[in-house]
Amino acid sequence: MSIGVPNRSSRVRQLIRGPRPEAVPALVGRACALVGLLDVAAGVFPRFRHSRMHTLAEVLPGALGPFAAALSLSAGVLLLLLAHGLKRSKRRAWRAAVALLPAGAVAQFTYRHSLVGALISVALLVPLLRHRDQFAALPDPRSRWRALANFVLMGAGSLGLGLVIVSAHPGRLVGDPSLADRISHVLYGLFGFEGPVDYQGNTSWTVAFSLGALGLLTAITTIYLAFRPEHPAARLTEEDEVRLRALLDKHGRRDSLGHFALRRDKAVVFSPSGKAAVTYRVVSGVMLASGDPIGDVEAWPGAIERFMDEAKAHSWTPAVMGCSETGGEVWTRETGLDALELGDEAVVDVADFSLAGRAMRNVRQMVKRIERAGYETRVRRVRDIGEGELERIRLAAEDWRGTDTERGFSMALGRIGDPTDGDCLIATAHKADAEPGPYGDLKAILHFVPWGPDGASLDLMRRDRSADPGMNELLIVASLQAAPRFDVARVSLNFAMFRSALARGEKIGAGPVLRAWRGLLVFLSRWFQIESLYKFNAKFQPRWEPRFVVYRASGDLPRIGFAAMQAEGFVNLALPLPRFLRRRTSAARACAHAVAEHTMADRDVRAA
Repeated sequence: MSIGVPNRSSRVRQLIRGPRPEAVPALVGRACALVGLLDVAAGVFPRFRHSRMHTLAEVLPGALGPFAAALSLSAGVLLLLLAHGLKRSKRRAWRAAVALLPAGAVAQFTYRHSLVGALISVALLVPLLRHRDQFAALPDPRSRWRALANFVLMGAGSLGLGLVIVSAHPGRLVGDPSLADRISHVLYGLFGFEGPVDYQGNTSWTVAFSLGALGLLTAITTIYLAFRPEHPAARLTEEDEVRLRALLDKHGRRDSLGHFALRRDKAVVFSPSGKAAVTYRVVSGVMLASGDPIGDVEAWPGAIERFMDEAKAHSWTPAVMGCSETGGEVWTRETGLDALELGDEAVVDVADFSLAGRAMRNVRQMVKRIERAGYETRVRRVRDIGEGELERIRLAAEDWRGTDTERGFSMALGRIGDPTDGDCLIATAHKADAEPGPYGDLKAILHFVPWGPDGASLDLMRRDRSADPGMNELLIVASLQAAPRFDVARVSLNFAMFRSALARGEKIGAGPVLRAWRGLLVFLSRWFQIESLYKFNAKFQPRWEPRFVVYRASGDLPRIGFAAMQAEGFVNLALPLPRFLRRRTSAARACAHAVAEHTMADRDVRAA
């Protein structure tokens, strides 16, 4: 019994102290959503006539009730929209919530005469004001499609909520209007016009004010999102690229994904010494890094700390896709994050590669058959190819892409033939005796980026769909055979997600769980080329290097996975805006550390 008393007293003290400060944003966000729902319900449904406060309402001006209903409804909808921002500790969401909560409380009291509802709204102000320091996160990068998405979603929500408002006064309706009449009344009301539905007494004013408020709210939020001050997504500046190239010249051989850090749609944070860097892109609130940090391993912790500080400043979810085992160890040790094996990278040592032997029989036969069909290959540095031919290669690569959007993020450079990428290798297949196409005799393309001074990493594979099957195998073999001419000793091929699960699951003696997991991966391969990439890579007898995803909590994995699919181009949410809503592109935004210092898994491949 004596042990239980301190436990009870500690629980009482904890209850008095309240939640931990870092847990406040999530709790306040949920409470804000609840208060928003209460405000919406207060604005939609008629007041309780048996309320004790009803006698007070009788002396209020007649127009005040309908206006209060519209205000309560608007405040509730906005609080629902702000709840997610409060959970993520956004400062602007905090400011808006502090202004809206008293307005919603006054509206509830005036229209519904609900003292309890008003007190709940006011009570939420206490933790908001007490823990205001917890709401300091900076804004996210903004994309053009949000204004259009807001208009579509708010419009649909307003239509549905408007139908509830129109139908929430059954005793006041004149006649029995049809569903078409009610929808027409909502649509007219959203634009501020009177519709075909009529009510007794002042109810028509209440409905009209509420529908007009919804329409005005939809218009205002859309206009705000379209024309709000620019806070663009960060981009790699010319200075950043020069610094990254200098780090790659010294330490580029350590990671085959290092050169992909030079994608210009990534941002970068450097260590305090400038000897290491982490590149990233923010997608759906996830701060997504790829590969290992660039630079000196001893300086990695400083760059990782900067990365985590940037994530904290914006309340982004930190994640790393495709880091090596060494990188995963450093990330987890320095940050306390967890790591999960994502798949394996296929690496071929040029000195050990040969088409001889039974294991290479299928590849050998396919290559010889294609060569007999009249195809020839050329492997060259980008700087050794003329600009006219480079332009044809660029156009062909875009035309043969097969998808509307360019895919790739962690293992794709996103460009071909840039003057700064002269060390990249391009392997091309040609058929001289074929009927010339729009790109001459060009039939297939492979593009490799440097992996230090003695390596190459496969970037993309494109081929003419009318060409004979086996173009990719032909060009990979040609590249491996030509590698010694370019002092290339190792070549990184495609990344195979969940390779070990696929390999173990097909072996004799695999358990039911492993077989079921493999079956799911094979099923998903219909859309994501999981199994086909593994089998394609395995043809060349590579050694497998594991790659990992680093994450903060298991609950973040679905969000990280969705963000990675967006970054890789498998999910495209970039809806185009009309020209008059598009903003001008502004200069690159400096990261929080730069501001503080001055004022303070998949690569794009197309397997045959």
